[in-house]
Amino acid sequence: MNVTKTEVKCSQLPSDSSHKEGSLQKNSAEHEGYAGVHSSGRITENNIIDADKSKDRLLERIVDRDNMNYAYKRVKSNKGAHGVDGMKVDELLQYLKENGGQLRQSILDGKHRPNPVRRVEIPKEDGKKTRKLGIPTVVDRVVQQAIGQVLTPIFEKQFSDNSYGFRPGRSAHDAIRKCQNNIEEGYKYVVDMDLEKYFDTVNQSKLVEVLARTIKDGRVISLIHKYLRAGVIVRNSFEETEVGVPQGGPLSPILSNIMLNELDKELEKRGHRFVRYADDLMIFCKSRRSAQRVLNNILPFIEKKLLLKVNKEKTVVDYVGKVKFLGFSFYRAKGKTRVRIHPKSVAKMRCKVKELTARSNGMGNELRATKLRRYIMGWVNYFKIADIKTLLSGTDEWMRRRIRMIYWKQWKRVRTKLKMLKSLGIREQKAWEYANTRKSYWRTSNSPILSKSLTNNVISGFGFLFFSEYYRQVTA
Repeated sequence: MNVTKTEVKCSQLPSDSSHKEGSLQKNSAEHEGYAGVHSSGRITENNIIDADKSKDRLLERIVDRDNMNYAYKRVKSNKGAHGVDGMKVDELLQYLKENGGQLRQSILDGKHRPNPVRRVEIPKEDGKKTRKLGIPTVVDRVVQQAIGQVLTPIFEKQFSDNSYGFRPGRSAHDAIRKCQNNIEEGYKYVVDMDLEKYFDTVNQSKLVEVLARTIKDGRVISLIHKYLRAGVIVRNSFEETEVGVPQGGPLSPILSNIMLNELDKELEKRGHRFVRYADDLMIFCKSRRSAQRVLNNILPFIEKKLLLKVNKEKTVVDYVGKVKFLGFSFYRAKGKTRVRIHPKSVAKMRCKVKELTARSNGMGNELRATKLRRYIMGWVNYFKIADIKTLLSGTDEWMRRRIRMIYWKQWKRVRTKLKMLKSLGIREQKAWEYANTRKSYWRTSNSPILSKSLTNNVISGFGFLFFSEYYRQVTA
């Protein structure tokens, strides 16, 4: 089905070209090649459409050669799946070389028509519900990225110091430290706010109204609105998007922050302490009663002024040690506020490790080691600010046992077990005794049979990385 609406044809590379998406190439020749996509001359007055209505010339800044070049590089480095037109990230450079000038001009002329996004559903933590993502085409990702790069410095000046999600120079770790500071100063009760399906329920008219207060170039507002209304392809069927901001494109993070900045400003005006990361919000109070009062008073603003929905069942008022925020939770020890990993986050991690170390997932040991390494590095880098030494030590012991079980099952026959045990330093008589054991795979994995042969050092030599080992590296 052809869903491409843009007036520039998609000129894809031959089908036998490599579609493997790697990291951003640092080959200067490639960058120079893309730089030639746009004309070297700067935009003149003759290029402007409705110049009298576009005093700040934001659209020209969006399609500026340097801005578009940088947007391309960001999209390339982020990799990502293809959109509805099937074009891969690796095909993007060739397409832009051939059609970049036309794309830029169609945006300036107001004729650019974004493609619908491709619907992808990923399971949430509970495994029962899914999160809906909208994957734009790679060309639309470049345009969205270019828009975001111009809007970010403009709106950063307006954003609250209590907002941390999707902002340059800010992270989830900064948000957690801010929470710690609030708790240290006596704000031990929180309103843990849950905005119901936030990205799917944003009122587009309200968002456009908020954008228009700052953006005076109507062409940019129109372009953003086109992306909001581009629609979605679900099971080869087109659906309109009259509400919501498609989650999955480069533009959605800053649009969500622009919308929720209205809530930030209202909370600040009322003198509340809060921390917001994207649509996760914690409002800090000194008592349960005041927290309940804050919730009752802020609900009408969220629902009637911002036209957003609050999930009443998941929004709670509670002691700060009982809530989960960005995967973390808080506790008091020796008069200090400490950070630990929430039990649900621990359970999620163990499920992932169990999945990667399953005996029958068809994964080779080399690939298994690589995937475990990537997961462990990402997980530890995110949760390293918490108190996790004891947790990691126990997790490593359990994970090594599962890896030993995998190898024992793979050796399968008695003669293979005998051969492998001998190669790992077990004396022949003992190796023969071990090879003929009748114990189950799981029991054997925790017995001297494997603890003396498949030692921790041997397993590490096979390429496996462990949580404690990497934690020591990044916290040394």
